[in-house]
Amino acid sequence: MPVIAFANSKGGSGKTTSALLLACQIAETRPVTIIDADPRHPITTWAELPNVPENLTVVTNVSEKTILDEIEEAAATTPFVIIDLEGTASRLMSYAISQADLVIIPMKEQQQDAVAAIDVIKEIQRDMKAVRREIPFAVLFTQSKVVAKSRTARFVADQFRKNPKITTFETEINERDAFSAMFATGGSVRTMAPGAVNNIEAAIQNVEAYTGEVVAMLRQQRETSKEVA
Repeated sequence: MPVIAFANSKGGSGKTTSALLLACQIAETRPVTIIDADPRHPITTWAELPNVPENLTVVTNVSEKTILDEIEEAAATTPFVIIDLEGTASRLMSYAISQADLVIIPMKEQQQDAVAAIDVIKEIQRDMKAVRREIPFAVLFTQSKVVAKSRTARFVADQFRKNPKITTFETEINERDAFSAMFATGGSVRTMAPGAVNNIEAAIQNVEAYTGEVVAMLRQQRETSKEVA
């Protein structure tokens, strides 16, 4: 029952979008619970719109005092649990990270996001000492340009991709109309009418590639755990 937490202490990093994209894609084949622990509750608001996937359950976090119980209850009822954490460092973030099988750190290719991502990595390392186990994590670049990346974007990305101690996704969440439209129209990229947004097929392929990497990471961790045991 993997628990996947999305964490970045900087707002606007693409955290909620990447969490929701993953949840909706997994829900195509498996039940999944997404815990909305962002104080703005953007996913709870999205869930009030039409076309929420049948296999997707949205739980609205009450407070840091309830997050551990919410994670435990969700893990007992669905094969996948995804947590969209608040955009600031907090005790709630630390609690959720301590329960995660994978922490995804979404970030834009900007220096401010890079600094915030490093802060999250340091928090994960502290949490690993507290719980005395490895907590796998990976950096996910979001809102990236499909073509014509700036020098700054390439420089920021290389800081992470060339660091052997940091796992980064090969797939990037591109800047696409479909991803922002979900929060206005409801549903997922798969439920949008053809022609409603630009290049919906490319958006679907982007989400599939991203989800495939997440699943591969979880499988690799499971195999590694078996070898260690």
